[in-house]
Amino acid sequence: MLKHIVQLALLDAFKRKDSPFFVLDTHGGAGRYLLTSEESRKTLEAENGVMRLMAQPKLPAVVERYLKAVQADNPVGALVNYPGSPLLTAQTLREQDRMAVCELQDAEAATLKALFAHDSRVAVLQADGYTQNKALLPPKANGAKIGRGLVLIDPPYEGQDAEYQRILASIEEILGRWAQASFAIWFPIKQRRTVLHFLRKACALPVKSVLTVELLVRPDDSPLRLNGSGMLLLNPPWQFDQVLAPAMPVLKQHLGEAGASTRLQWLKQAD
Repeated sequence: MLKHIVQLALLDAFKRKDSPFFVLDTHGGAGRYLLTSEESRKTLEAENGVMRLMAQPKLPAVVERYLKAVQADNPVGALVNYPGSPLLTAQTLREQDRMAVCELQDAEAATLKALFAHDSRVAVLQADGYTQNKALLPPKANGAKIGRGLVLIDPPYEGQDAEYQRILASIEEILGRWAQASFAIWFPIKQRRTVLHFLRKACALPVKSVLTVELLVRPDDSPLRLNGSGMLLLNPPWQFDQVLAPAMPVLKQHLGEAGASTRLQWLKQAD
């Protein structure tokens, strides 16, 4: 949920200019998830997340924006589907904007291809998103280069340290081909101290600014459970922290347990 709130706020910031932008989603997933599925009922993720927020009478604009995007993919008055990152992006794209979505798994890639079969703005590739930089970047539309854009990175983190190394290497390669790119990287938090090395390495990349946005729904006192998550933003829009700031105490209040906490901090700022 934090990921999608931040994602939509970033895309809205890009839309403030008329010039086109490009989105690369390196790990797209299925694009849409059925909330009545066995997996959804087992985790109760929707009940403990989006449904709690929808029950609130008034929320900050950046959170309301996210809830409206979720509702747009559902029948009026019902919550059956949960849109994933590719679908939320596609809802936001204008005619001049473009997106490429990578997904390696067979079933998810097939679902994505069916979902966007009639959307000429969206290209779906069944591939490892880390390996497609040369083929996709720098991005173009109608033969012209697209200067602005966003790279969304949300890998499965089957081996967390190894995944961090792949993320950092991919970012460095992308910056070499597309220097103006912004990045939004989702990361899990079990014990926060294990994330610090990754954050320090990210700050050493050739980017102008680095912002971390984190929500711990409980204390990070156990390495055996997911206690929260964060979004690491590289080259985000100017003063983007002010866009997100009203949402943080609200997310902590409505989604957190005892000992919940948030963090919104610039780790590196442009001179």
